[in-house]
Amino acid sequence: MGHTVGVDVGTSGTRALVIDEYGVIVGTGTAAYSSQIPKPNWVEQDPEVWWTSTCDAIRQALLDAGIAAADIAAVGIAGQMHSSVFLDAAGEVVRPAILWCDQRTGRECDEITSVIGAARLLDMTCNQAITGFTAPKILWLRKHEPEQFDRVRRVLLPKDYVRFRMSGEYATDMSDASGTLLFDVKYRRWASEAIEGLGLDSDWFPAAYESPEIAARVSAVGAKATGLAEGTPIVAGAGDQAATAIGVGAVEPGILLCTIGTSGVIFAHMGSPVSQPDGRLHMFCHGVPGKWHVMGVTLAAGGAFRWYRNTFCAEEERQAREMGIDIYDLIVEGARSAPAGAEGLVFLPYLAGERTPYPDPNASGVFFGISFRHSKEHFARAVMEGVTMSLLDCLDIVRSLGVPVSQVRASGGGARSLLWRQMQSNAFGVPVSTVNSTDGAAFGAAILALVGAGVYDNVESACREIIKVTETVQPDTESQGIWDGLHSLYSGLYVSLRDSFDRRTSLLKACAHDGGGGN
Repeated sequence: MGHTVGVDVGTSGTRALVIDEYGVIVGTGTAAYSSQIPKPNWVEQDPEVWWTSTCDAIRQALLDAGIAAADIAAVGIAGQMHSSVFLDAAGEVVRPAILWCDQRTGRECDEITSVIGAARLLDMTCNQAITGFTAPKILWLRKHEPEQFDRVRRVLLPKDYVRFRMSGEYATDMSDASGTLLFDVKYRRWASEAIEGLGLDSDWFPAAYESPEIAARVSAVGAKATGLAEGTPIVAGAGDQAATAIGVGAVEPGILLCTIGTSGVIFAHMGSPVSQPDGRLHMFCHGVPGKWHVMGVTLAAGGAFRWYRNTFCAEEERQAREMGIDIYDLIVEGARSAPAGAEGLVFLPYLAGERTPYPDPNASGVFFGISFRHSKEHFARAVMEGVTMSLLDCLDIVRSLGVPVSQVRASGGGARSLLWRQMQSNAFGVPVSTVNSTDGAAFGAAILALVGAGVYDNVESACREIIKVTETVQPDTESQGIWDGLHSLYSGLYVSLRDSFDRRTSLLKACAHDGGGGN
């Protein structure tokens, strides 16, 4: 009974794994899916796909592990944050979920700030209103789809919808609830002042638990769908970044998480909440009970690299297929052949707007400094360096709060690239390490389940026992001048282009109203 299941309901797919009491992964399963983009800057998914993918992934993991469902002591669930699931009185989905990277709610953010007050909102929720969060999505539904809004009786986050389907119970955890903009982060409870002030119903929001607490149990229906045993405990789990931090051991001061997944994240453990007058970082409850974290986010990190691959690398894809290797390995090898700084070619990775340090839904991607000198290899390197510069922007704000930074632990798809880890180490000026698991949020969710099942007393002791550093790269001090110069150039470009980004958005709206048929 020392085995647990960890599930990560991600943006591009669901990952499930089975671990033993020592943290050894004995079974895995995955199921991929895609997003819908019905309009520019809109991103949606069908919650039913999350559920069916979770069932498929768990069944694969159990089969791969070769153990009976009765041997699973508990289940932990992590997932993409902020994305909204609207349910009616019968528990049926009202409309497709509006995702964390959707940018349609700029006016609703302004409304929230006006109604609550910027200073009060920041004091209460520890965050400013941005388009990614859940609350603006609810207000958007009220304004633009009133008939659907009138049906709403519950608002859930992605992993919590999966738990509902698995158990029939409504619940969330404090780390994920922190990203709704309706949660009192300092006091770890729903912010009734914000909920009522925005004219919402407090009954829509489920009870919030600490991440390792048992919040539900697998129902008979959930057991039949997933292959788990009826009655298996399900812990509250965590938002994907808090779960990933647990999965790499970023649960103590000085150890930071850097994730390059679809988005990019700098995540720092905090023993207590700190004041942020400008609110440029997110401050959420950690998945470690009674702890917090600050987090900077760049919306398109690995997502920008994937866009580059899909848009420009058909030839590399053919070559990789013929050679039997991963196309990313081929692209990274090309990027390695270009010099640091990409000979002045700079990439701004704002393909989905941006969050940190510029909460700007109008920001867009840019290649700057193109010349006849530049080859495809330069462009690949510039994309990797641009994402790294955006993460450095986040890290600089973390450091400005006095947060100690002794080591960064890498996670996500970007962690598999030695070149990208070396870029981070050089830019950040600190060692960057990998650990003995690359499964991030799903692994962290499984660790939370071990704690919930009583195998470990607390999250910190579980991580100290399970997480081991496997490889560390040190910063190259000789290249520091290049990285300093690159970051200075990179940072100045947004300031120079900000007004142009706004004008571009106005042009896009005008083109949309024209319908494409104007002359």
